[in-house]
Amino acid sequence: MSVTIKNVTKAYGDTRALDNVSVEIADGEFIAILGPSGCGKTTLLRTICGFVQPTSGTVEVDGKLFSSDKVQVPVEQRGLGMVFQSFALWPHMTVRQNIEFPLKSRRNRALHPQQRRQAVDAAMASTGLEKLQDRLPGELSGGQRQRVALARAIVEKPALLLMDEPLSALDAELKISMRKEIQDIHKLTGASIVYVTHDQSEALAMADRIIIMKEGRIEQVGTPEEIYYRPKTLFAATFVSKCNLVRGRWEGDCFWADAAGQNQPFARGPVEGCFREAGVCPVRPEEFTMTRIGMGLEGRVVNRQWGGREIHYKVECGGELFTVYAGLFDNYSEGDRVVLQRREAAREIAI
Repeated sequence: MSVTIKNVTKAYGDTRALDNVSVEIADGEFIAILGPSGCGKTTLLRTICGFVQPTSGTVEVDGKLFSSDKVQVPVEQRGLGMVFQSFALWPHMTVRQNIEFPLKSRRNRALHPQQRRQAVDAAMASTGLEKLQDRLPGELSGGQRQRVALARAIVEKPALLLMDEPLSALDAELKISMRKEIQDIHKLTGASIVYVTHDQSEALAMADRIIIMKEGRIEQVGTPEEIYYRPKTLFAATFVSKCNLVRGRWEGDCFWADAAGQNQPFARGPVEGCFREAGVCPVRPEEFTMTRIGMGLEGRVVNRQWGGREIHYKVECGGELFTVYAGLFDNYSEGDRVVLQRREAAREIAI
């Protein structure tokens, strides 16, 4: 199921939750909407599903007008599946009864009982819930409850599945395992998925494309690789993976850092115009190398956090604070004097 959003604005008085948003979602595509709290990502999702009517602009699904300032197709007639942050399971119903509940709606009244059983069985099998079908939600773990919510959303085999921060209530380990569950469901069903999150790692790990939003507007749309290695705005660069912005000047494709030695450029390569205009060079934390001597940004380690596979440092250079990810063998202590250089990075590879 394809979705076309054209010039959608949603205003609440003088506040624009969505401001002239346009994007196309292809049939079978996994789209993540990423941004900080209050950026409009949930409003955009609720506009797609029909809970919010746009002030202006249109939402079309497979070429059919679903939403405008004059037209609003009811939610129950859109054929969508939805997964919410709170799971929203009926506490007095078993796992099987919760999953079966959407099939008892008016639009599924003509469904034969055997077809209903087969649909529920298929949804439970795809989410690994067969052995838990007689349990109540209160008897399940957080990850199991999330799988019930997913099974309930796909039991009607929707062509479009909408998810609003479905993993935010889970612990770190469960989040990792549930990412795979959602990816498997996407492959199994072939449904288009619109996934709202503020967690950049979720978006980068699962999505075919990512929509980055800020203050009701779209900052950038692209694949995870494009978003990570080719940020088009200062916000996109700093929001995803906390890119460092080194101050200096651009001369062609060469960047000369203000606080670095000037015998050679600090960085080379193409960059978006916004970085040239601002006089900064985006550097990911893992693109820095640290040495004790040499030419580069001279600084001092002010914080060190051991992360198992790598060590995260905060390095102060000329009043600026930079984040650096270094290997376990590059061991520095707080207070150490270091020099930061920029390694040749994957961003130089054409995407």
